[in-house]
Amino acid sequence: MTTLITIAAALLLDLPGRTLLVRKRSTPFFMQPGGKIDAGEQPIQALIRELQEELGLHITAQQAHYLGTHTAPAANEPGHQVQCALFRVTIADTVVPAAEIEEARWVDAEGAGTLQLAPLTRDWVLPRFFL
Repeated sequence: MTTLITIAAALLLDLPGRTLLVRKRSTPFFMQPGGKIDAGEQPIQALIRELQEELGLHITAQQAHYLGTHTAPAANEPGHQVQCALFRVTIADTVVPAAEIEEARWVDAEGAGTLQLAPLTRDWVLPRFFL
């Protein structure tokens, strides 16, 4: 039986139209910033909390536009699936990787193709909303 991990993540865009991908410590995979939804937490609340913890961003619910929910194999937990509520957020702020984020990269469509991407990012997010 596959375990489901429920997350909220951002298709985070800057003003030139690049997207931010992050890589957590101890993994080669780049993905959208975000994280697990805590018990009793709404997806938008989780997104606001995770962006603040991971990147030092302070966004409001009004800045986040819901793009849908999708399920894909988890990049870092074999035998698990992630179910992601995805939001588009455009910012002009500087990001500062923190918590478990080892690396953050602003990429255009060409640059995204040079990275090792998490399945959700590679198969659902970037093809539908960015490329």
